[in-house]
Amino acid sequence: MSSAVIGRFAPSPTGPLHAGSLVAALASWLDVRARGGVWLVRIEDVDFTRNQPGADRHILQQLADCGLHPDRPPVWQSQRTAHYAAALEALAQAGQAYPCACSRAEVLAVLAQQGRLPGRGHEPVYPGTCRNGLGGRSPRAWRLRLPDDGGAPLQWADRRLGVQAQVLSTEVGDFVLKRADGAWAYQLAVVVDDAAQGVTDVVRGADLAASTARQIALQRLLGLATPSYLHTPLVCDARGEKLSKHLGAQAIDGGAASVQAALAALDIVLPLQPLPELLAQAVQAWQARWVRAAPDGPAPRPA
Repeated sequence: MSSAVIGRFAPSPTGPLHAGSLVAALASWLDVRARGGVWLVRIEDVDFTRNQPGADRHILQQLADCGLHPDRPPVWQSQRTAHYAAALEALAQAGQAYPCACSRAEVLAVLAQQGRLPGRGHEPVYPGTCRNGLGGRSPRAWRLRLPDDGGAPLQWADRRLGVQAQVLSTEVGDFVLKRADGAWAYQLAVVVDDAAQGVTDVVRGADLAASTARQIALQRLLGLATPSYLHTPLVCDARGEKLSKHLGAQAIDGGAASVQAALAALDIVLPLQPLPELLAQAVQAWQARWVRAAPDGPAPRPA
């Protein structure tokens, strides 16, 4: 069995790369290159309601323009739906997944009656309406049946954020694995694909840190390995909002200037220079900060 470090960048083709998504791509590339590993690109296009035609190819060209070339051919999630179906079937057969008839409006109505509506920036916690049956209604989606852990937090260690914890039963509830429109949920697809590709180290934006406990819970139920995690700082606009495609974040131009700006967001300040030299110095800087010199060496310094 190979012990090589395998990392990945997994963009959604909902538009071109912007400054924030380049930071995540560059960080994952640097983390792999600093340890002589394998860097993958996976196009996460299972949410067919949001995909933009041609955005996947545009993203791959933007990465190439920044000197970020995957070591293996890219993978498209839309070509892997049979694997997600097999994982869902395994969970259902084990009693760990169940059909759900609730719409989002119905979930929110129940939570409102219970005085449990989520605050800004928080997801609604599923109240368990269909956990013990559909009550004669038609199924719409599939949900994970979370283990009865008595409210114990699921803990995990992030290389930058430190020890994190989340009580899934009270902070998330039984979450969706397959949506009512037939789309596979991000949480299931990413867990299945990371395992299939042998991903050992996930480096991604801090906005996805809240998904990590759900993914670890799925990994454990499916008998899959848990990779190491590092969540990078977010790039925000003038209003303090995270840059995002749906809020109109501008596409990067590519080249050394874009890479230099992304490095600065990662607290790696280097002079503008030809792209090969810039990336080589960035790898050295990442290695000094985040890669242990030896198994018993000092812990990486937080950014």
